[in-house]
Amino acid sequence: MEDMQVVRAGVVALLDGEFGIEVAAQAAGATEALDLVDRAAPDVALLDIDLPGMDGLALARELRTRAPACRTVMLTALDRPGHVGRALDAGAAGYLLKSVSPRSLAEAVRAVAVGGRVIEPPELADSAGSVTPLTPREAEVLGLAATGADPRAIAGDLFLGVGTVRNRLSAAVGKLHARTLVDAIRIAQRHGWI
Repeated sequence: MEDMQVVRAGVVALLDGEFGIEVAAQAAGATEALDLVDRAAPDVALLDIDLPGMDGLALARELRTRAPACRTVMLTALDRPGHVGRALDAGAAGYLLKSVSPRSLAEAVRAVAVGGRVIEPPELADSAGSVTPLTPREAEVLGLAATGADPRAIAGDLFLGVGTVRNRLSAAVGKLHARTLVDAIRIAQRHGWI
């Protein structure tokens, strides 16, 4: 699933031309992808992280529940170790950068289809163990703060008290050894933790 039409068309053409690989469906977004997965029942779903609406990580989690036989590969431009870790936590069996060679992409799809795991380039796999120091709730609150939401708006969105939101933001700043909230957001984004 890729929202950029020319990229999606290129990937489809590349994979459709490979021996033993048949593209069952293609989608521009998560909602369309979920409908197509129900009908096409693919062995492998190739997902981008940056999708409109539900992102590729949330889609991978949904696919793990909704279509457990379908394995996922993230094909993305995001090269941060935190993104790799989040993708693996979401159930992805592969993580490839869009700069991967056509041959490597096809080999990765084949490997994942038979139960393998592929992370390219290999140095991303080496650093994927670098986990976030933030709890899931701290990351969630910090991610909302990154959109410009103030503590009161975040509290309303998450059904939390304003004091709880402030405490989580403060904890995130401390755990990231940041000077300010803006600095904490920058650090977390740079590592792919939010």
